[in-house]
Amino acid sequence: MSDADLIIRGAEIVTPEGLLKVDLAAAEGRIVFLGDASGMTGREEVDAAGQLLFPGCVDVHVHFNDPGRADWEGLDSGSAAMAAGGGTSFADMPLNSHPPVLDRETFVAKRQRAESQSCLDFALWGGLTPDSLPYLDDMADEGAIGFKAFLCPSGIDEFRAADARTLLHGMKRAAARGLIIGVHAEDPDFIAEHQRHHPPPRPGTMRDWFASRPPEAEARAIDLVCELAGESGCAVHIVHVSSPEGLDAAQRGRAAGVDITVETCHHYLLLDEDAGAAIGIPAKCAPPLRPRASVEALWAALESGAIDTLGSDHSPAPPEMKSGEDVFAAWGGIAGCQHGFPLILGRALNRLSWQRIAELSSLAPARRFGLRNKGAIALGMDADFILLDKHSIVIRAEDLRQRHPLSPYLGMKPDWRVAATFLRGFRVGPCTRGKFLRPAQTH
Repeated sequence: MSDADLIIRGAEIVTPEGLLKVDLAAAEGRIVFLGDASGMTGREEVDAAGQLLFPGCVDVHVHFNDPGRADWEGLDSGSAAMAAGGGTSFADMPLNSHPPVLDRETFVAKRQRAESQSCLDFALWGGLTPDSLPYLDDMADEGAIGFKAFLCPSGIDEFRAADARTLLHGMKRAAARGLIIGVHAEDPDFIAEHQRHHPPPRPGTMRDWFASRPPEAEARAIDLVCELAGESGCAVHIVHVSSPEGLDAAQRGRAAGVDITVETCHHYLLLDEDAGAAIGIPAKCAPPLRPRASVEALWAALESGAIDTLGSDHSPAPPEMKSGEDVFAAWGGIAGCQHGFPLILGRALNRLSWQRIAELSSLAPARRFGLRNKGAIALGMDADFILLDKHSIVIRAEDLRQRHPLSPYLGMKPDWRVAATFLRGFRVGPCTRGKFLRPAQTH
């Protein structure tokens, strides 16, 4: 009879305390042993000598668009791509489903769809719009990880932007339920005023797109979020911060006592305006890519602790929506959950420790959103981890697991490869099914 379901032998393991050269054993989905397992047997045993065992990434910012827009991306293809890129748990955003997740019925429908399609464990955001205000408690009852709001148009007509009154109302309800408000922070009035003075040409280029949404719009929106969060006592999470101006606004909120965390995304660290202009529409996103100096400021913020979490903001669309002469007419989302993290590793290790990378990608998002037993390699935690090895190969369209072979990372060569992904002690494969994650109240 085996002592464990799984034993990983010989890997170097990234733990919150540092790198350990020990064996790992898992049973009934949890890590049950870290040490010398030479006297133990496992139902499955893996010789991982020369590999690094890293906690599975917890990505709380993805758009898998299912149900309703699975032709853009589905929970099956999206979770498979994420598993190939090092993810073991995710939180799906509410807006690109059709209909979006704005009430109990749509929340339950998405959960049921994910339970049948996702190969990874998952949580779900509810939407905060003027239309969802009567239903926030219903979504909280069903297990929402938080409520997502756009301060500017989302690109989806049925997911309306939240004005200050809507945002404040939602913050008060979220605070009462111990949940977080996630915010896409760009000030629409500032953007409109800027574009009145500097009308973008149509058709517009990628550089026209970059110039049309200045970082001041991000900073002003974050200032507003912090003001309302201070009034309501709500915990807030600013998604995909792209600029030092945005970071400064968040720091002002922290200094004033606001419970605020900041996420940036792989593409804001890997790509700048020059790279985006060369790549074209596959690199269009909102907020847009920034100049090289801003990218360097984000890397410095990862070192200093001013940025709390990393995510992918995986937001794909069919090829016909990511092409054409007019960049402004194209869908603004980057498909990158399969290769963003492996690409980050090669650059991050010049500046960050393995523990800090694990904190940003795994432990901090799990803790912030109350995903118990996720995000770290430690006794009693879920046995969610990946095996990494040094393996450099050019990213090709035919290797993408997502619905459509579009990525701004095509042609790049990551230094690291995800050799295997394990969820609750079992190797992730086509037959793996994830579980719905309800958040613990941490706020």
